[in-house]
Amino acid sequence: MTQAHEAPQYIVVGEGDAAREIAILSRSAQASDHRPALVWLGGYRSDMTGTKAVELDRFAQQEGLACVRFDYSGHGASKGEFRDGTISRWLEESLAVLDDEAPESVILIGSSMGGWIALRLIEELRKRGKGPNVAGLVLIAPAPDFTAELIEPNLTEAEKASLTERGYFEEPSEYSPEPNIFTRDLMEDGRKNLVLKGVIDTGCPVHILQGMRDEDVPYQHALRLMEHLPADDVVLSLIRDGDHRLSRPQDIERMLSAVKSLVASGTARL
Repeated sequence: MTQAHEAPQYIVVGEGDAAREIAILSRSAQASDHRPALVWLGGYRSDMTGTKAVELDRFAQQEGLACVRFDYSGHGASKGEFRDGTISRWLEESLAVLDDEAPESVILIGSSMGGWIALRLIEELRKRGKGPNVAGLVLIAPAPDFTAELIEPNLTEAEKASLTERGYFEEPSEYSPEPNIFTRDLMEDGRKNLVLKGVIDTGCPVHILQGMRDEDVPYQHALRLMEHLPADDVVLSLIRDGDHRLSRPQDIERMLSAVKSLVASGTARL
């Protein structure tokens, strides 16, 4: 792995018209040990310079751990159009980043949509039979299957018409002056990537952090996810006054505590 840079390094994912440059910020471990690398998987319209991602990298520096952050296409410093984004496309980029960085073992930290990507990553790594060992998962306000479970059932008639006629619809964003854009391609591709359809066997410990005042991903969604993880060692932390972002100092401490415990258990199992 490369050392952490202020300027990201780029890899090209896809071919021809589908080729896009993906920005990566990577920090090497300070010692040649076998502790898992930390891999940040951001949320929808989030990037690797957000509070949680930066604090994770700071923690990695303090602990001498490797840490990988990157932006999906159409996000942050990566190239490509946001409207072209789908779960399959962003999953392909996540796999390519892991292939490029080539860590032996990882802990995946997935925020919101990143939680969905993390669960799909494990499925794809298992199918391939190669790649890093996943030693643990930290899922922050995880939003697996959010297109089918949280968006489609609540579409207004106007939004349905917009999807049909224009191929997308917009809604105001609480976090940006620019509206959120949801495309028909995203919805249709989401149905091909559903994970809440049977037993999810991650093969590793899982720690879920979920705010009970989350207006984007209701805490009941995290409870449902737990029902699909019967074989795993799962800890669910419900934060009574927590919102979707979980970026307050006390929330960051919870995240880092979960990561630290998984680093310890993941190293012990190697």
